[in-house]
Amino acid sequence: MSESTSIESDNRRIAQHVHYSQGTIGQVDAQQVPRYAGLTTFGRLPRLEDVQRYDTAVVGVPFDAGVTYRSGARFGPSAIREASRLLKPYNPDMGVMPFQTQQVVDAGDVACSPFDIHVAIDQIHDGLRALLASGRHFVALGGDHTIALPALQAVDDVTGPVALLHFDAHLDTWNTYFGAPDTHGSPFRRAMEQGLLVKEHSAHVGIRGSLYDPQDLRDDSEMGFTAVHCTEFDRIGTDGVLARVRERIGDHPVYVSVDVDVLDPGFAPGTGTPEFGGMSSRELQTMLRGLRGLNVVAADVVEVSPPYDHAAVTAVAAANIAYELITVMAAKDME
Repeated sequence: MSESTSIESDNRRIAQHVHYSQGTIGQVDAQQVPRYAGLTTFGRLPRLEDVQRYDTAVVGVPFDAGVTYRSGARFGPSAIREASRLLKPYNPDMGVMPFQTQQVVDAGDVACSPFDIHVAIDQIHDGLRALLASGRHFVALGGDHTIALPALQAVDDVTGPVALLHFDAHLDTWNTYFGAPDTHGSPFRRAMEQGLLVKEHSAHVGIRGSLYDPQDLRDDSEMGFTAVHCTEFDRIGTDGVLARVRERIGDHPVYVSVDVDVLDPGFAPGTGTPEFGGMSSRELQTMLRGLRGLNVVAADVVEVSPPYDHAAVTAVAAANIAYELITVMAAKDME
């Protein structure tokens, strides 16, 4: 038997152990096929080409030409997929089986230029818009935070302006770096300028660290954002922060953007711009689960840089962040 024939036979055998429920194709059954075997799709879910329809697409965006410090996030999607092999079909804390109540697929990666940021932004926009037009949601695996701009452009094309819930150590509303208008430090300034966000209904959570100037905070506020600094978790706790965020968002459709550097470097060392004094994994998980009931249209998980990630600590965190977001989407769709 040739090597290619053997691989095809293995794939057919694995496909027999995919879980079917309510017309959806779920994960490969880990009781039948070990987690370390088979194709490395997100959560061992079917590929886009394996289904006739889908609700939520998980898609990689391997782009990091917009970073200002440590690069490597172009390898983030593949690392997150590998770390997602441990995800199971039932989320007990939310009481939801997110891969049964909706059809979730791995849509592969958006192919985008590693050399021209503006060409890449157009390519990412087109790829994500096509996914959202055919389904209901996407979760983009970055890549650096530059990708949030074309993602929001794609969402705006289909649903109109949205509220933004942005988990990050940094504001990402700076104007330029070295004269470049589009970098991982500027996507939300550009998004507000382009009318992609609902002003006065968007929030940053987890902000901390040094800034260039006090004007940075004033500019951010004038653009219509509110910033919940990381020290607020000590003062009012996750329940208090959640209450502020939910009041801020209101009943608007929302885009959730998670930069893994919102986590303390002890929980997410593999990222491009680590900042001391961040959120714990448990605090972030609690925050994400507390979004249940919000109309989360789409989301991203960005800035995983595997070259700095020992023992896949950051990739595991990112995979679980994506899982919680998918569960929130599924819970809302069940209503």
